[in-house]
Amino acid sequence: MIAEPALTLGIEEEYLIVDRKTRDLVREPDAGFIAACADLLGEQVTGEYLQCQVEVGTQPHKRVSDACDDLVDLRKGISETADAFGYAPIAASTHPFANWREQTHTRKDRYDALRDDLGQPVRRMLICGMHMHIGIGDEDLRIDLMNQVTYFLPHLLALSCSSPYWEGEDTGLASYRLTVFDALPRTGLPDVLGSYGEYMRMVGQLVNSGCIEDPSKIWWDIRPSAKFQTLEQRVTDVCSRVDDVAAIAAVYQSLLSFLFRLRKNNQRWRVYPQTLILENRWQAQRHGACGSLIDHGSSVMAPMCDLMEELIDLIGEDAERLGCKEELLHVREITANGNSADRQRANYAAAIGAGADAHEACMAVVDGLIAEFTLS
Repeated sequence: MIAEPALTLGIEEEYLIVDRKTRDLVREPDAGFIAACADLLGEQVTGEYLQCQVEVGTQPHKRVSDACDDLVDLRKGISETADAFGYAPIAASTHPFANWREQTHTRKDRYDALRDDLGQPVRRMLICGMHMHIGIGDEDLRIDLMNQVTYFLPHLLALSCSSPYWEGEDTGLASYRLTVFDALPRTGLPDVLGSYGEYMRMVGQLVNSGCIEDPSKIWWDIRPSAKFQTLEQRVTDVCSRVDDVAAIAAVYQSLLSFLFRLRKNNQRWRVYPQTLILENRWQAQRHGACGSLIDHGSSVMAPMCDLMEELIDLIGEDAERLGCKEELLHVREITANGNSADRQRANYAAAIGAGADAHEACMAVVDGLIAEFTLS
């Protein structure tokens, strides 16, 4: 009999560093900036592929509230350090007007190899994501739950969208980040796999043929972590506000608890064809939290607000047990009033209405993102 999984939660976020005066990205931050962040936050902060980015990661926690308290401290530390250099961090998956061609990548062997291997698609990676790890010690259970929870990845994406703009243009998408990221190989939905052994045989085929060095080069929307005994969801944009992060974390942690509870009762969630899940992924990418997804049980388009009410009923018992019911209920606020993409568009429209030109309106969007960064 498989033991109850720990379901510990860890959150990784990537941020963009902007100049407080121009609101543009800091192409080459002062060499002391990352060092100062590391002095304050230790190994919980690192540089990223582009020099204008920084990544943080919480410690593993049993409760969503504790993980988000950790995240708030990390955000405050990055913000205070950046301020001393005339910078500010923003938690958005794209910058409203920056140009990817003007950015410089961090000089590390790993990043140099990525650039050589992947060509222009990796140079265009002026995007940030949010990854959530849930502790599941049993390897085969990790794969089994991955197969089932993939159904809900579009729901998580819709709640998180924060990338409507690209190089000063409204893309018409709530998450343009995925459009950029999907140009890389080994992205998108995972294969449906029968066991962890099957997964490792597939990885071995890619490694032995010389295509990848290790499993970390598989960039699926959800995957068994190559570093931890966790199931890592990677589909979500980075959220501008921590309370939105908490809601998504509560959904993800509670879903895995619910699916394990089904398993104990010899039940399981139906695994649908990838085409159907991909359609919902697109709907979420296009319309975000205020749109609709296909309810595959009834084959109708259902508003996100209705789907979230059904989900609360489905996993509320698990959220209660895990101590994250309050965070889970915040999904109602997101579907009623929008996510970061909606707020960015509202800030842009308000600036235009006040007489700003297009670039000034984009700067106003950045100001809104700066203001939201440390909100808890």
